[in-house]
Amino acid sequence: MLTICSRHYQLFKVYIIAASLPAIIDVEASGFGIHSFPIEIGVVLPNGSRFCRLIKPFDDWIHWDDSAEQIHGISQGVIQQRGINPIDVCHELNDFVGGQTLYSDAWVVDNPWLLKLFGKSKVNMAFRISSLELIMKESQFNTWDKDKAFIARRSGLKRHRASTDACIIQLTYERSMQRMNGNLHSL
Repeated sequence: MLTICSRHYQLFKVYIIAASLPAIIDVEASGFGIHSFPIEIGVVLPNGSRFCRLIKPFDDWIHWDDSAEQIHGISQGVIQQRGINPIDVCHELNDFVGGQTLYSDAWVVDNPWLLKLFGKSKVNMAFRISSLELIMKESQFNTWDKDKAFIARRSGLKRHRASTDACIIQLTYERSMQRMNGNLHSL
């Protein structure tokens, strides 16, 4: 019989949970249509490491939608002053992520924005992006909104920004998995 001390068991449980969490990406953009472009990328890895970069737009990326700005709170002035060269962002993101698959809860818009960023930067994307829905079970869909609202409320993460959203999405995924596996304990 294998005996594991309580401390090592807890560390083992944390490793198993982290290993089963998806890497999440979220993208904030200048607007909602075809002419919009990415202005911020946030990623959270299974181990909790986070990446967040504001992106300085290319000179010909000029579309701006004030209603998008009201949602994410990032002004054109902020991205011009604090944004990082998009080519550098692509290289940094590749280095941070490696060859992992990143999951998005808004793949239909995040993927084209990433393709636009990497294509214009002429940098090969060294990772894949996939829809989070592809790895979710039906029971997770049934409680997703409830779990996400709970996480947002309990975590104190309120800012609608890319890395914060990625973190909330990953925590929601974890909570929905715990619920599905019957391991959900009140926080």
